[in-house]
Amino acid sequence: MIKAIIFDLDDTLFPESEFVKSGFMSVDDYLKQQGIVGFYQEALYLFNQGTRGNIFNLALDQLKVDYDLDFIDKLVAVYREHLPTIVLYEDAKWAIQYLKDKYKLGIITDGFLVTQKNKVKALGIADDFDVVVFSDAYGRENWKPSSVPYTKVMEALQLRGEQLIYVGDNPAKDFVTAKKMGWLTIQIKRKQGEYLNIEVSEEYQAHFVIESLFELKDLLLGLEKENKSQFEGVENVK
Repeated sequence: MIKAIIFDLDDTLFPESEFVKSGFMSVDDYLKQQGIVGFYQEALYLFNQGTRGNIFNLALDQLKVDYDLDFIDKLVAVYREHLPTIVLYEDAKWAIQYLKDKYKLGIITDGFLVTQKNKVKALGIADDFDVVVFSDAYGRENWKPSSVPYTKVMEALQLRGEQLIYVGDNPAKDFVTAKKMGWLTIQIKRKQGEYLNIEVSEEYQAHFVIESLFELKDLLLGLEKENKSQFEGVENVK
């Protein structure tokens, strides 16, 4: 029987793109104090074009600003450490309220510790979850798909793998270890998802795929009925 549902954070409970925009705005505010204007527009253009590395350098190049690595490091720190302006997806708001009185709830999230903690703080969801595991607290080598964050959840909730479900969006790392540990897994495949078109081998694929967290209600009811029928079958055999 399922006792707990554990969620990924970024792009599962809220759109990571909103964190990125919020971070760009914080860096923009910092740069304005240095007399540099136009960063937000340049950085956002690069991001929307699909650039995922060296955006700060490229944006400053476009603005014809001289910089060194220490300056870039400062901007990265401003970005990572800012308290973001972000909100939950509507289906995530519903899911948390619907599920929290029926199951134990948790989060496993990768990313720099201060950044992920600030996301949880900004979303105001800490009290809705029974356990929140920031994998970076155990070293970057223990980000998913390491078994460490999943083990931390099981220890905190005192549950076995078959009593847990993991809901995430990235098949490259979210499900392979959870499956090996006996968890059920669900991929949320949003229409604008970062990993919408990623292809992985079967061992990395989730047991179930949904397009909205609203679908969890029927999926969980189906699993409960299946479990009940299996249990009744065992009782009848006895």
